[in-house]
Amino acid sequence: MSYQLFGSKTLKGVAFFLSLLLVSTSFSEGGRTPLRVKNGIVTSASKLASEAGVNALKQGGNAVDAAVATAFALAVTWPSAGNIGGGGFMVYHGDDGHATTFDFREKAPLAATERMYLGLDGNVVDNSNHIGPLAVGVPGTVAGLWKAHQELGSLPWADLVAPAVKLAREGIPISYSLYTGFARSKGRFDQYPSTAAKFFKADGSLYELGETWRQPDLAHTLELIQNNGADGFYKGENAERLAGFMAEIGGIITEEDLLQYEPQEREPVRGTYRGYDIVSMPPPSSGGVALIEMLNILEGFDLADLGHNSADYLHVLTETMRRAYADRAEHLGDPDFNEGMPLERLMDKDYAATLRASIDMDEASESSPADFAQIYESEETTHFSIVDKDGNMVSMTYTLEFGYGSAIVVEGGGYLLNNEMGDFNAVPGVTNARGLIGTPPNLVEPEKRPLSSMTPTIVAKDGKPVFTAGSPGGKTIINTTMQVILNVIDHEMNIAQSVEAGRIHHQWLPDVTSMEAGALSPDTIRLYEEKGHRMTERGGQGAAMAVYHDRANGLFEGSADSRRGDGAAVGY
Repeated sequence: MSYQLFGSKTLKGVAFFLSLLLVSTSFSEGGRTPLRVKNGIVTSASKLASEAGVNALKQGGNAVDAAVATAFALAVTWPSAGNIGGGGFMVYHGDDGHATTFDFREKAPLAATERMYLGLDGNVVDNSNHIGPLAVGVPGTVAGLWKAHQELGSLPWADLVAPAVKLAREGIPISYSLYTGFARSKGRFDQYPSTAAKFFKADGSLYELGETWRQPDLAHTLELIQNNGADGFYKGENAERLAGFMAEIGGIITEEDLLQYEPQEREPVRGTYRGYDIVSMPPPSSGGVALIEMLNILEGFDLADLGHNSADYLHVLTETMRRAYADRAEHLGDPDFNEGMPLERLMDKDYAATLRASIDMDEASESSPADFAQIYESEETTHFSIVDKDGNMVSMTYTLEFGYGSAIVVEGGGYLLNNEMGDFNAVPGVTNARGLIGTPPNLVEPEKRPLSSMTPTIVAKDGKPVFTAGSPGGKTIINTTMQVILNVIDHEMNIAQSVEAGRIHHQWLPDVTSMEAGALSPDTIRLYEEKGHRMTERGGQGAAMAVYHDRANGLFEGSADSRRGDGAAVGY
């Protein structure tokens, strides 16, 4: 349940345990009917992590308290993306109208250089920007959660980290998602003894479904964080361990890198759409700017009249995506290293009108290989959404980049490291149709944050948060988030229907639209392709986690996407 209750004889623990007996918990594992409750909801990729967040709400905590508890629990229960060795973004919107964001994206180490991954021929050596110790960026998650808690949290930090410590030390059952994830990644895990020791039994075999998986090294690291806050990760024992391990395996992160890491509280980017306020993440996330640019273009079309996922509707979405992703590649990067990014112009309604006028309803545009291509961005991220009893909301996305990040577990620390350096442009000046991009805003520099597609977003009206949107999914994140918003506002779906509805994705280059298998009828596909679009089929796109405040009925609604994971919306 929550912080080390079982076996505790403290009056605080007993009082909390009794309080849980008086308040029932409800949860939904996904579907087209949302969970509806009176007091608060957490939706995440792990039911155990959602429960940890809801228990923080039951203690009287707010949405940020629940976010801290959920995020640390995900580091234990959803190791493919939940983390303390990665980074991400949080958007907060209070019921009082106050909105802010926290940027805890990873940074390039101090020893990083613009051409660090290139051989004498000017090409990346052995995919080293994605694979191996040089791919690891300086982690930001712990610092970001600490800063958000210091600014907006209300419960004691130690109480919020305690559920994760308990889960790691006492163990969790191996679910189907964990079993298949470990099996699929065995080849990667076996490259590092510390990783194999974490994910496999002593004889190297896989854990079986239902068996208990314990993570004592991770529990110890979490206890350092529990007792010392961010310093428990960035100073002292853990900092020495992480820096020493990096040196042993050829990495370049040092104790100085950890000591100098600072998260940033940033003003959200803001837009409007059909009377709603869009509050989202600014750069180094590209998500908020691209999302607002696309919504501005789409505001000039009667999307409800076109019909959800009709050929004309998909055509308009595709042409809008095409234009926004081209702008994303050309202009966006870390704002601390790129002065003069044209954010206001990209989010301007008049600029959107110009782009809208260039859309031919009968014919697809062309994405020229001479223009900007898109660097690969892994889809293995995780998102969660929270609303507390007062209506305050958190939308948070964080990641290790690839599933299980670099697949490198810190010896003795028990946690995975990211491979986020792969999100930088590795080859300066080279942009081509194969997907390589070398534009200046996102080149490697010491202490620079790589560009991201993560798009945690809160939609508000009259200064009060209405619903959240966000998803994992690499480059698809922005488009998934946008389609969830359109489903609620234009197509009047409930929050669960909006999350479950079929999706498409286009990202400028390659010039092809991906669709989820079975999401569209053959006739729709034929009419869409007759306009000149090329379409390919894929599995599920993203895994949106959303909450909604039904003020008319005094209820909160939540939905966990059924596409991926062991997710659940949990509330009380």
